[in-house]
Amino acid sequence: MQGVPELFQHRQDSAEFRHPRHRGGVELYRAHIVRHAFELHGHDGFGLGAIERGVERFRYRGADHLAPPDSLVMMNPGELHTGRAETPEGWHYRMVYIEPAVAADISGEPGWWFDGAVREDRPGARRVTALLDALWQADEPLAIDSLLFALLEQFRRHARAPRTAPASAPVRFAAVIDYLHAHLHRRLTLEELAAQAGLSPFHFLRQFRTHYHATPQQMLMALRLSEAKRLLTAGTSPAQVAAAVGLVDQAHLTRAFLRRYGVTPARYQRQLAR
Repeated sequence: MQGVPELFQHRQDSAEFRHPRHRGGVELYRAHIVRHAFELHGHDGFGLGAIERGVERFRYRGADHLAPPDSLVMMNPGELHTGRAETPEGWHYRMVYIEPAVAADISGEPGWWFDGAVREDRPGARRVTALLDALWQADEPLAIDSLLFALLEQFRRHARAPRTAPASAPVRFAAVIDYLHAHLHRRLTLEELAAQAGLSPFHFLRQFRTHYHATPQQMLMALRLSEAKRLLTAGTSPAQVAAAVGLVDQAHLTRAFLRRYGVTPARYQRQLAR
């Protein structure tokens, strides 16, 4: 598309996605990022991976984190986060995004949750990197499933299960998130979201930000882009996706998708079709 880069603006930045064809709810990702700065975004599944080289800085759950070489990264589903290089040469990393139900099915243990986002663990990080590399190259369903099981075993000792809901998590926010999901295509107002929580508009905004470490608009955009990713995976054209998730046009979708996931929607679809 004219005026929109097919890749990152900096020639050294790159990112790739892959989905195992037989196993839904799993997405593989590998990247080398030097200049790009990822805006607040989220994933439907756990984000589990390792830093190979360089250092990443990211904001997650209201705090800044540094992920050095040979460290593990563990993010919970739906938690918004950023990402940028802390070192001049950028950072190389691999991730897998696994939806909670799939992780529970593979591990036999529902309710995983991670309290810490980064753990320095050189032997563990190198094992995770090797497993993620093997997953990227595997093409037989049995091999992929075996590798997924081995990968989750590496992260089990860092997980808390079953999850204990924080005492400060008001149940009323669940209705707000449901409302956002149901109205991604619309321009929403603070008043109507606050009504879902039974709060005055700005009191709602303050409470929402305290709980999610993001504004309702940032959450809405993260949910829109997550849904856009799902629709693109199903083969929906970028123009149709943009309309379905409430973005102005395909150019808006492309810019927003690139800022959050590191690839354009068209390139994302082509990578999945390989």
